[in-house]
Amino acid sequence: MDVRSIEGVPAAPEHQGTVPVWWLYKPREMKKATLGGYLELVSEFEVKGGGAVHPHKHHTYEFYYVVSGRGVMTIEGESREIAQGDLVCIPPDAVHSLRPVSPNASIRCFAFAVGLRDTSEVNYSSE
Repeated sequence: MDVRSIEGVPAAPEHQGTVPVWWLYKPREMKKATLGGYLELVSEFEVKGGGAVHPHKHHTYEFYYVVSGRGVMTIEGESREIAQGDLVCIPPDAVHSLRPVSPNASIRCFAFAVGLRDTSEVNYSSE
């Protein structure tokens, strides 16, 4: 499971040295895998305590960036706890799900998806 965090990653001065940047994915690192693709979506979502994003898959690269809370991410049967500041890469066609670690606390994430050249239209409200 590909989960990345700025913990242990040294900051690089960018933009003429005006801001520190922690590269979770370096420029062009995903170019070969996503060549001919497009930005499918950017969203923010919250899974309330006791809730879950049920197992599903789609033909996109999807990234979850944890804004707050903690959860258990499962991708293709492998589970790992994720927390604020973690970035999860979900490969195309991988069955994945997410649930908060506690029935009393939520997890909030940004989601980014990159459609591949041959990605068919996805109805996210029915997934």
